[in-house]
Amino acid sequence: MRSPQTGAISIQRPTRVPSLRRSVRGLSGTLSIASARSPELTIAALGVLLAAAFAWVPSLWYDEGATVTSATRTWGQLWSELHHVDAVHGLYYACMHVWFRLVGSTPFTLRFPSALAVGLAAGLVVALGRRIAGRRVGVVAGVVFLLLPRVAWAGVEGRPYATITALSVGLTLVGLTAVRRTRHGTGRRWWVAYGVLAAVAVVFNVYLSLVVVAHAVALAWTRLADLRAARAAPMTHRGSAPVPIVPRHVLGAWAIAAGCAAVTVVPFVAVATGQSEQVSWIAGIGPGTVRQVSTTAWFPGSVPFATAAWVAMAAGVVLGLRGARRRATVRTAREALRAQAVRVTLPVVVVPTALLVGATALGEHLYSPKYATLSLPFVAVLIALGLTSIRPRVPALVAVGLLVALAVPAAVAVKTPYAKQDSHWAQAAAIVSRQRSFAPDADEGVVYGSVWHHPTTTTQIIRDAYPRAFAGMTDLAAVTSGPATGRLWDTNGDVATTVPRRLGDIDTVWFLGAPSRDVRPALTATLERRGFHVAGTWRTGTVIVSEYKRTGH
Repeated sequence: MRSPQTGAISIQRPTRVPSLRRSVRGLSGTLSIASARSPELTIAALGVLLAAAFAWVPSLWYDEGATVTSATRTWGQLWSELHHVDAVHGLYYACMHVWFRLVGSTPFTLRFPSALAVGLAAGLVVALGRRIAGRRVGVVAGVVFLLLPRVAWAGVEGRPYATITALSVGLTLVGLTAVRRTRHGTGRRWWVAYGVLAAVAVVFNVYLSLVVVAHAVALAWTRLADLRAARAAPMTHRGSAPVPIVPRHVLGAWAIAAGCAAVTVVPFVAVATGQSEQVSWIAGIGPGTVRQVSTTAWFPGSVPFATAAWVAMAAGVVLGLRGARRRATVRTAREALRAQAVRVTLPVVVVPTALLVGATALGEHLYSPKYATLSLPFVAVLIALGLTSIRPRVPALVAVGLLVALAVPAAVAVKTPYAKQDSHWAQAAAIVSRQRSFAPDADEGVVYGSVWHHPTTTTQIIRDAYPRAFAGMTDLAAVTSGPATGRLWDTNGDVATTVPRRLGDIDTVWFLGAPSRDVRPALTATLERRGFHVAGTWRTGTVIVSEYKRTGH
């Protein structure tokens, strides 16, 4: 009997490399899960990418030039400077000094910390919204925050404003945690953290003290709401009193933490107050103040976006507070949550601006729209409260899409070459760099003229912003050194007497200046008497560039 024959069966081996479609589907699924589980990190990463993209394109301008000038000095020179000027930015300059030592100074490295700060602030806004009003409000608030035109501006600005927004919302989150833990008897450590962070924040930017004041208003407002609810409790809950959100001892804990922080920063505030001439450029209250408060502060360059945002904020506030006025027996948990969200955020939107405008009206001149950046996270939450109150969800998504469309022009505008007050510094430096020979034996001098709208500054600031274009040049006009005297800028002497003494064997002289307070005619006459002629003149924006060569060369 024969054994049964078994034929070979051909089995196709599974492919080891997944198809492109499967890979994309898997990656998409992974990203979706990550976004759902951690919207804070997702929106933070998106914020960094949006802010950092093309951050190197806009030319640096005056304020950013001050950052580069200060942060590239030695520790001793920076310390001396802060005793005379810009103490309010001292901690920021110190951080940027360390950063530049690590990565060098370029337009991108100058602005990248702001991009990181925008991402951090966006993630914290999501966390804040989730904490006080639920997940949906938190996610929408994070998206709205990234759409705000002032956030787009701050993310590409080599100044501390983006970091101010992160500190503002971070301090608020620590305060909320301290309040919650205090109700359970474990809040002491968090109040210590609140006091320490408040002190650091004020040293970083003195206007962040207004956030601490706004927290006091939010706590007092919530305490009053608690008392009103307690008075209504016997009629609605048969004598049972609701648990207060802010018990009396929370107010005492805040007062101690804020008081300790205030005592700590008194020396710093005294120094900063002594340098109040720095804000002498701020105008008083006038016809333009309403426009500054309503548009420029948070929505610069986009009146349609400002209009839509104010409508959404008003809706969020009105609907939130209307729900709070309903009797506790019929008030839903969602309404109670949104009412408390308004009590937390509205004071940080209103109080800082109101105090700064009020002080300016009294003659102190403290209000500038860019100083209102500390309120941006809370503006975003109020807008999100308004958008998420729209039912059903499809119209709400349409409203968010409308905000995205309105935000695009402003987001693009801040990344254009002349976005920073129409600054053409990069173009002026490029002209010099393109025309120079950079030969090893080249001997070149430079005279730095005036800067448009800044009477005490010379175009040395352009050299500091773009040093490679001016490497190896001899300054022919400076008679005092900013780093040596603890000032921001060098000062020039009389061109007719200072320049000839330093010419020596120099064969090429460059001039950079503005049409205002133009010393170019005097320089031209002085150089012509010593055998120089004008080899070329260029103008870009408000910067004039001239090249002089010794006759025969």
